[in-house]
Amino acid sequence: MTTPELNFVEAMRAELAAIDPPRRCCRQAETAGLAGALRPRRRATARLVLRLRRRRETQGVAGPTAAGSPGLAGPTAAGSPAAAPAAAFDWDTAQEHCRAAYLRGRFLAHGSLSLASGRTHLEFVVGADEAAALCEHLGQFGLHASWRLRRGRGVVTWKSAETMGTFLRLVGGAAALLELEARQVSRSVRGDLNRVINAESANLQRAVAASARQLEAIEALEADGRLAAQPYVVRVVAQGRRDIPEASFTELAERLELHRSAVQRALARIERLALHGGDEVGERPPTHWRA
Repeated sequence: MTTPELNFVEAMRAELAAIDPPRRCCRQAETAGLAGALRPRRRATARLVLRLRRRRETQGVAGPTAAGSPGLAGPTAAGSPAAAPAAAFDWDTAQEHCRAAYLRGRFLAHGSLSLASGRTHLEFVVGADEAAALCEHLGQFGLHASWRLRRGRGVVTWKSAETMGTFLRLVGGAAALLELEARQVSRSVRGDLNRVINAESANLQRAVAASARQLEAIEALEADGRLAAQPYVVRVVAQGRRDIPEASFTELAERLELHRSAVQRALARIERLALHGGDEVGERPPTHWRA
C-alpha cells in the first residue's frame, strides 16, 4: 500500500480504539473481543487495553491475569499491555450494541485492512474453531464473508468496499467511513473521466484520419479536373473541408447551411471518386423497364 493508504488504515484504527463505550456491558464485550490479540504492540490497541483495564479497576472489578479466563491481561514483562488468550462472550444473548462492541474489539485485535491498487480487502485472522462462528456473526449484520484455513488459523475475509462501509458504520468509524466513501467517489470520478478522455481521443483520431483522406481525395479530383464537374453541393463541401480541415460533419453543415447527411454524402462521394476513378462509382444503377 502507498503511504496515504497506510496512514488511512492507522487513522481508522486510532478512531476505533478511541471510542469509549458508555455502557458497562459494551466495555465488557469489547474487552472480550480484544482477547488473544495477535499484535498487542499496536499503539492504538495497547492504549485501548490499558484504558479498559483501568476502567475495570476503578469500578472494583478484579482484572484477570495472563492465565485467567475472560478479560484483559495486565502488563507484560516488557511493560506493554496484551490481551488474554481468550475471552467468553455470549453472542446469542447479547444486545446489538454489545455485539457491535465485540466486533470492534475483534477487528482491533485480529483484523487488517488493505487498500492496495484501489481494492478493499479486510480479513480477520482468528482461531480455526472461531472462523465459522465469526462468519455467521458478521452475516447477521449483513456483512457476509468467507473463511478458509491458512497455516492452521482461520482467515475470515471480504473484498467489498460497500461491506467495509457497513462495518465501519456498525462499529462507529464515522470519520473513516467518510474518508473511504470519498476515496470511492474520487476513484469512480477518475475512472469515468479516463473513459471520457479515451473516447474523445479515439473520436479525434478518427476525425483527423478521415479529414486527411478527404483532403487528399479533393486534391486528386482537382488535379485531374473532375472536381469542377461535380454537383454544386459536392464542390461547396469540398471547399468547406479545405477551409476547416478539423471540422466535424455537424460543424461543416452549420457553416455551409446544409444538412449533415448532405455533407456526409458529398464527402463520401469525393472519397469514392478518388479511389475508383469514375463518376459512376457509387451511383445507383439505371432501372430497365420491360415493355
